[in-house]
Amino acid sequence: MPKRVLLGAGILIVVCGAYGATAAEHLLAGGYSAPNAESARADKVLDETFNRGGIQVVLKLDGPAGVDISRDPTAKSVADNVIRELDANDHVQDQILSVWANPALDSALVSRDRTSALIIVALEGGEDLAPARAAEIEEEFTGERDGIAIRVGGQALVYSQVNEQTASDLLIAEAIAIPITFVVLIFIFGGLIAAAIPVGIGIVSIILTFALLRAIGSVTDVSVFALNLTTAMGLALAIDYTLLLLTRYREEVARGLERPEAIVRTLATAGRTVAFSAVTVALSLSALVLFPQYFLRSFAFAGLGVVAVAALSALIVTPAVLMLLGDRIDALDARKPVRRLLRLPPSRPREPEETWWYRLVQWVLRHAAPVAAVVTIFLLVLGAPFLSLKMGFPDDRVLPESASSHAIQQEIRDDYEDDLSSAVTVVVRGPVGQQSLAAYTRALSQVDHVNSAGSSAGTFVRGEAVAPGSPEDSRDDIHVLNVSTDRDPMSDAGLAQLDDLRAVPAPDGTETLFTGLAATTDDTVGSIYAHLPWVLAIIAIATFVLLFLFTGSVVLPLKALVLNILSLSATFGAMVWFFQEGHLDGLGTTATGTLNATMPVLLFCVAFGLSMDYEVFLLGRVREEWLKSDRTREASDHAVALGLARTGRVITAAALLMSIVFAAIAASEVSFMRMFGVGLALAVLMDATLIRMFLVPAFMRLAGRANWWAPAPLRRFHDRFGLAEEVPEEVHRAQENSDDTETGEVASRRR
Repeated sequence: MPKRVLLGAGILIVVCGAYGATAAEHLLAGGYSAPNAESARADKVLDETFNRGGIQVVLKLDGPAGVDISRDPTAKSVADNVIRELDANDHVQDQILSVWANPALDSALVSRDRTSALIIVALEGGEDLAPARAAEIEEEFTGERDGIAIRVGGQALVYSQVNEQTASDLLIAEAIAIPITFVVLIFIFGGLIAAAIPVGIGIVSIILTFALLRAIGSVTDVSVFALNLTTAMGLALAIDYTLLLLTRYREEVARGLERPEAIVRTLATAGRTVAFSAVTVALSLSALVLFPQYFLRSFAFAGLGVVAVAALSALIVTPAVLMLLGDRIDALDARKPVRRLLRLPPSRPREPEETWWYRLVQWVLRHAAPVAAVVTIFLLVLGAPFLSLKMGFPDDRVLPESASSHAIQQEIRDDYEDDLSSAVTVVVRGPVGQQSLAAYTRALSQVDHVNSAGSSAGTFVRGEAVAPGSPEDSRDDIHVLNVSTDRDPMSDAGLAQLDDLRAVPAPDGTETLFTGLAATTDDTVGSIYAHLPWVLAIIAIATFVLLFLFTGSVVLPLKALVLNILSLSATFGAMVWFFQEGHLDGLGTTATGTLNATMPVLLFCVAFGLSMDYEVFLLGRVREEWLKSDRTREASDHAVALGLARTGRVITAAALLMSIVFAAIAASEVSFMRMFGVGLALAVLMDATLIRMFLVPAFMRLAGRANWWAPAPLRRFHDRFGLAEEVPEEVHRAQENSDDTETGEVASRRR
């Protein structure tokens, strides 16, 4: 039977590997903005009515020093040829901006020293298709023509280069994480074969989930960034689950069970914990499906898939491997040569009471109140920067400074008077005369820090008409107004200016829709905040219900929610301190004063699920010890100490391995992926140390027997429908036989 299971698994891996190898080609690059927001509706009107509103591509033309590029005939000839070629491109929308065709935009299209100029176009296809088309334009136009250097940038190319960089970073992360993880597992298990099993299960999980994501991508929008989560969580969870199974299996063998019996016992105990943990993690990630941005929804699909695949791989393949290997799992014991070299006696399994973990918990239990106070204050201090969280939209600065799109956009910020990428576009729908439209345009131009406002009724600067309008800006009862501003659209000032522009009274009987980077940022952040309470409520309720079904207590689920939020607030405080405020050089990234709006939400759901993973591991063993006891306060303390002594090494090892995987993602050159990796690594380590080693035992000591309290109706419900780990036979006997003799034996054993 084990051979058949492994043969079937092998065939499935080969098929899924071939199918999922091209998963990235079937996934999409965007999904950051809310599809039904005001800015998205404005973009749709611009696209359908004016063939405008697509994602920008910027071509930067640099001429010889000291030559006014806007007046140079050679530069004009090169620019005319470039514009003709762009106009012939089927994916370039109608409006092509250049100083040679639009002299009124001189301050935005020509640098202060007059040696460089911009040609700006918009590409159709949105966040999904425009990036690939921008890459084609970069390849076609980058170079030198008649002494004029041409480089390509813009938001569409930012998306393209982010995708390319992420794909490269993914390979690097795998190359870092897998070998280091294998080496660490050798030290943990002391054997090469035993260490290879978790890594093998992790690789299997990644392969199967890639195939699953390609299948999901064929029926709905899935972000290509889901592959990064798949790789990290597939490897981390598979190792996590396999580590728990192998540790419990070795524990049962050390107790004297035959290996087949030990496997059955492992699946009945640790196997159930793995299954329950997988459900808990999956529910945390599934809440992301409520967000309208498919970037976030993608991680719900990827998370559900990778958790299911990791759990099933661990629960099916691991027992088959153990049955097939038998005693040979320890054949290549890496500790034996070391012990012989150092002339050390053979090691023997230690009782839980002899471990460092047990002594640590006993110390925490004796000092529960001060430990709880000190650790809580420490976490609150770490989390304080989180109070200044500001969320924004990703721009070119998510890429390293060496990326061409980042370099070009930085030059535009430094060398140009105006930045058209920060312009606000207003769509006015409804019957309006030219006089009313001119009055509205004039009023927009008078808003603070607006450089100019233009429409078909004219171009205005600080309320004064400076140029006639373009008839192409009005079609039927739909009108386009372009507002040039010197405010950074990602800053508080830029968003405040957007509010001022929206406050300008529109012509009677019309509807106004605002778009542009500031409006898109505002809509995206607003959408996330609008859906966030529902997401948090679902996660909290689902977690509470599952932990109640697992423990039979209403106190322990509340404790888990409070401590997890405390831990995550400290993690988010660190993220704000590093990546938003730029301390320690932003860990090698460019700080913009905001965090990518989608990342804190994603980080919370993933980290919360993983912290519940460890919560289930620990509570499973604590409850097992509690059920063996005489249910006194001392018994509760003893159960906590034994539970942590039995799982402390597993949880710490799992956290170390998981942090290695996430730290490999932190090597990414894309700033928000680096934040994702650093954030998860910190969250996992903090949860496995400060929370599991100190706060959990301190809290359970202070609560005493109340840890296991539930109202009588809920207690009866749990007795009938609870999902707790299978209770060993000796526990059943302890529950059924509570006479004085047994109580004395339990007390003696506890002493």
